[in-house]
Amino acid sequence: RLTPLANKLGLASDERLQRVQAKEKAIQISMDFISNTSVSPDQINGLLESLGTSSTTQKVKLNGILLRPQVALSQLIDTLPFLEEHFSELGAIRNDVIEEVEILTKYQSYIDKESEIAKRLSTVEDMPLKSDFNYNVLSSLSFEAREKLSKIKPSTLGQASRINGVSPSDISVLVVFLAK
Repeated sequence: RLTPLANKLGLASDERLQRVQAKEKAIQISMDFISNTSVSPDQINGLLESLGTSSTTQKVKLNGILLRPQVALSQLIDTLPFLEEHFSELGAIRNDVIEEVEILTKYQSYIDKESEIAKRLSTVEDMPLKSDFNYNVLSSLSFEAREKLSKIKPSTLGQASRINGVSPSDISVLVVFLAK
C-alpha cells in the first residue's frame, strides 16, 4: 500500500513500484474473474461433496463457492482446469495473488462493514458532549463505559471513542441519543 508513496520519496525503486502495480492489477483481474465466472453443478459438486459441504443444483459464481469456509482457492484451482490456466499465467506472483484473492473474497463483507463503521464514526468525531452529561441515564451503555465516561468527561464523541473500555457499540448508543 505504501510503495507508491515510498517511490515518490525515493525510498522504493521504480522496478519495485512496477512489481507492486503488476501484482495489484493481477489481483484485481483475478477478483473480477472469479466474481464473473460461473461453474455448473457437474464441475464443482465432486469437490464440494469431498469437502463435506452441500452441493449445488444450479450454476454458481466462483466467489460464491469460495465464500464457503471449507473451500480454499487452491482446491478450486486443482479442480477446475480453466482456473488453473488463469492463475498459471501469473508466473512468479501466482501464490501471492492466490492468497490475496482468497483473503479478499472471504473477508470482503467484514472489511466493508468495518469500513462503513469507521466512515460513520469519522462523521461524528467532532460531535460535542456536555461536560455535565449524566451517562448513567443511558442504560444501553455498558457499566464500564458509563463509569469511565462519567469520570473522564470527554468533550467530543471522538475523545469518548478513544477511551479504553468504551466500545464501538457504546459510541453508537451515544450517537443515537445525541441525534434525538
